[in-house]
Amino acid sequence: MISRLFLGIAGMAAAIAILTTSLIISSGNATKAEVNVYSYRQPQLVEGLFAKFTEATGIQVNTIYASKGLIERMAAEGHNSPADILLTTDISRLTAATEAGLAQPVMSEILDNNIPASWRDPNNEWFALTLRARVIYASRKRVAQESISYEDLSDPEWRGRICTRSGQHYYTLGLIGSMIAHHGVEDAEEWLDGLRANMAHRPTGNDRAQVRSIYSGECDIALGNTYYMGRMETNTNETEQQDWARSVRIIFPNAEDRGTHVNVSGVIMARHAPHPEEALALMEFLISEEAQQIYAEVNHEYPIRLGVSASERVMSWGELSADTLAISDVAGHSREASEMVDRVGFDDGPNS
Repeated sequence: MISRLFLGIAGMAAAIAILTTSLIISSGNATKAEVNVYSYRQPQLVEGLFAKFTEATGIQVNTIYASKGLIERMAAEGHNSPADILLTTDISRLTAATEAGLAQPVMSEILDNNIPASWRDPNNEWFALTLRARVIYASRKRVAQESISYEDLSDPEWRGRICTRSGQHYYTLGLIGSMIAHHGVEDAEEWLDGLRANMAHRPTGNDRAQVRSIYSGECDIALGNTYYMGRMETNTNETEQQDWARSVRIIFPNAEDRGTHVNVSGVIMARHAPHPEEALALMEFLISEEAQQIYAEVNHEYPIRLGVSASERVMSWGELSADTLAISDVAGHSREASEMVDRVGFDDGPNS
């Protein structure tokens, strides 16, 4: 159910205990310009950007990172929260933060002029920074098709040939939410049940694990985000992942009709931000041409700013024709998507 999207009380307490030791906030000089960032994005993906921002503005960026629990922490801290900005990896967390009353509206011509309306909150409470597509990884050896739609994934042709991660994961819920938005609840549920029946085994692991399963012959196609291809191709510590990447090619579903489903990384300004001017300066910097090029290349994602191209590596996977459906419309179906996952027994696997 939707409650699975959030930490339990015990987990939240543990996360807060760990995070409390992680945030470095200057207390020796009250006049020092600084901005405090709570980030779901891994440090190596944003540290370079923050360093350039400090170099350009003199504003020190203090950060904490956690894969879970930051929204809950901000809610628990209330008016006393030191957070100025929350960086997230998906639309679900952006909307969860705004629905919890943790964001404030931001009025900025720079943000409005450089982020298309479909990629920002109608009330200016959240803003997308980069895009990633939810694509199909296909075996180079066993899949001849050049095009596959999301709708095709429920076709009996793929019985026992599909791998994917949990239906309750943010990325899967986003895709299901888009199917609900396009087809309605009844048709989307029939589709999801068909997809479940076509899986090679119960959903398990992350997106890279699905590609490994294709490499090993467990399945022929898998759902995954585009940027995982970049992470596998450039992984010099676990070079076997480069072999996984070479065993597949990316297919952009629905490229010839409504477009491929995309999700976003994004940012909000905290409701009780103690440094709102510095926070706005950082938000506007993150949408600058320089920052967009760096941010997108390091993350193997697509820049949100119009006129800024994706990296050569990302472009080599093929042309992205993104679904034009407003991402806020997709996020609005998160609860329905989560309930649907449970109704069809998606995470129980193909024999449920």
